[in-house]
Amino acid sequence: MAEQKYRPVAHDHDAFLARAMKRKGFAEAYAERADEYKLVRELLAARAKAGLTQEQVAASMGTTKSAVSRLEGLGKHSPSVETLKKYARAVGCEVEVRLVPSSRPTRASTRQSLHDCG
Repeated sequence: MAEQKYRPVAHDHDAFLARAMKRKGFAEAYAERADEYKLVRELLAARAKAGLTQEQVAASMGTTKSAVSRLEGLGKHSPSVETLKKYARAVGCEVEVRLVPSSRPTRASTRQSLHDCG
């Protein structure tokens, strides 16, 4: 079988979101999963920049194309940090995890905190 060259489909995500935000209930539903959407966009952008197919990433990770597809999609599955690290290595990246101060008040933030995030 001849090796296929990866050719990502052009997609204007900002234009898509602008149209979708006009639909009833979309903005609220999107906001609830904003962090997950951000992660998926980062995964897809990294793979596109690397010029790799899902099959190539899967081979590098030692897994299947369907597992990579699930990782790049939103669903009930939350990937482990180790899985994210494998994906990152496969596309020539590293995973960076940070805790940042929340803009939303929490019970803990109403008390004196001994440590700040970051």
